[in-house]
Amino acid sequence: MELFLDPAIPTYAGGLGILAGDTIRSASDQGLSAVGVTLLHRKGYFQQHLDAGGNQWETEAQWAPEKLLELMLPRVRVTINGRQVQVQAWRYLVRSEFGHSVPVYLLDTALPENSPWDQHLTDNLYGGDARYRLSQEAILGLAGVSMLRALGYHTIQAYHMNEGHSSLLTLALMEEYTWGRGLHALSPAERESVSQHCVFTTHTPLSTGHDEFPTDLVREVLGEERTSFLIETNCCNGVLNMTNLALCFSRYINGVSMRHGEITKNMFSNHCIDAITNGVHAMTWTSPAFRRLFDRFIPQWRRDNLYLKYAIRIPTDEIRRSHAEAKQELLNEVERRTGVRMDPEVMTIGFARRAAEYKRHDMLFHDIERLKRITQRHGKLQIIYGGKAHPRDTASKYLIKKVFNAAGALINEIPVIYLEEYDVALAKYVCSGVDLWLNTPQKPQEASGTSGMKAALNGIPTLSIMDGWWVEGHIEGVTGWSIDDGCDSEPDFQKEVTSLYDKLEQIILPMYYQQPDQFAGVMRSAIALNGSYFNTQRMVNQYLQNAYLSGNRLVSSE
Repeated sequence: MELFLDPAIPTYAGGLGILAGDTIRSASDQGLSAVGVTLLHRKGYFQQHLDAGGNQWETEAQWAPEKLLELMLPRVRVTINGRQVQVQAWRYLVRSEFGHSVPVYLLDTALPENSPWDQHLTDNLYGGDARYRLSQEAILGLAGVSMLRALGYHTIQAYHMNEGHSSLLTLALMEEYTWGRGLHALSPAERESVSQHCVFTTHTPLSTGHDEFPTDLVREVLGEERTSFLIETNCCNGVLNMTNLALCFSRYINGVSMRHGEITKNMFSNHCIDAITNGVHAMTWTSPAFRRLFDRFIPQWRRDNLYLKYAIRIPTDEIRRSHAEAKQELLNEVERRTGVRMDPEVMTIGFARRAAEYKRHDMLFHDIERLKRITQRHGKLQIIYGGKAHPRDTASKYLIKKVFNAAGALINEIPVIYLEEYDVALAKYVCSGVDLWLNTPQKPQEASGTSGMKAALNGIPTLSIMDGWWVEGHIEGVTGWSIDDGCDSEPDFQKEVTSLYDKLEQIILPMYYQQPDQFAGVMRSAIALNGSYFNTQRMVNQYLQNAYLSGNRLVSSE
């Protein structure tokens, strides 16, 4: 449903879309025969604006598809809400520096033949009411398969559904098998044949991330035949859960970290579920300064990211020099955007990601007086925030306000900046220029997280709750530091916040200011141990071997 292609194309909201784009970039690097499908999102997600009090307001994104994309000739039709809706597609080629490319097709209903309401179906990412969302998902899944056929893609080994938003493609594939006989005529063997081509990745343990639609609405949007089939196959019992639909008709299912795989198995105990931990596209997220450093010391790293293991032999003064360059680039960008000049000699903490309650942006400010004492005794701090809250998520918008309130309370002691309109272009500065990456999700709600992986590629250690990818990436005092006892302990906010302050006061700030060589050693280890593994090159190879090329269902080892 969301997919990051280019900073000028606002077809993504956060980590899920950026991950999808990074996946396709790595597929292109490796010369894989792949294709991506998403919606055009003519009005994007939204542009974020913040006033002096931290109140967020939004405007529609403005962009011109015809200037950045190629309009394809075929059109297809899909029946939605009892009407024939025409769909066209625009193409974007994701090009690799190695000479390969992967096409992505963006579906668009803004055609004069469609009703005014239908013309706007591909306008807004995660906008509108339930009918709008289900209609969008019908376009993505049903029209998406039809468009692939119209464009000449007839032999596809694996359809990878990235979250449940696209799971109606399973219905489209089954309808192809009926040859006009109707879904009621589909045999169990034909259903299984469809499942053999479907792969599903779920990205969240949060209930809000699993779309559900009431049966009456499903009947109105998809029609009687499809709804009856969904009821008959136990995919629609009062509500249609899009995740459940994908689970029912996929031969391979995975979570996006070791920990998330375990949680997903408990959530959906009737299904065999694997885990493939997320990654990030190394070339996209490594700063120019570190690219040059790696090119000098590890020239093989671009083609084979595993060579980043050899970063362990790069002298620490070279690591510090490259980081200082990336940090100055960040601080220059902060000053350009805000007029605030930050000090390159002061330890800078970064906290930038989509604003959501469970991510707890305000945890660092739970005890402002203790935070002041820490900096007075052990060294100065400055903090950079960024991230958008969904327009209708008032609780997450309030989180942003709380950061602004804390910034006001700390104005004379600790500079705190919240950068508005946090997008990929800005993220590249922040993820490479801060000194420490902070992550404070409420366990076990972080499925994976990828922002800390981007930081690691640039030698930035992480300080994080033991959840998501950090369960695998954490080596205490080597790649960064943990907040709390571990992923299996019960959430305890007071214990966690105490641990956060203790690590800053007793270990991190003293090391940064008094033992810079030791801190640089942690930076180097973050590259060698985390950067070399938590990348989409490794991730895509795992999907290729375990999901795409495998012809059998995942079999439980239990």
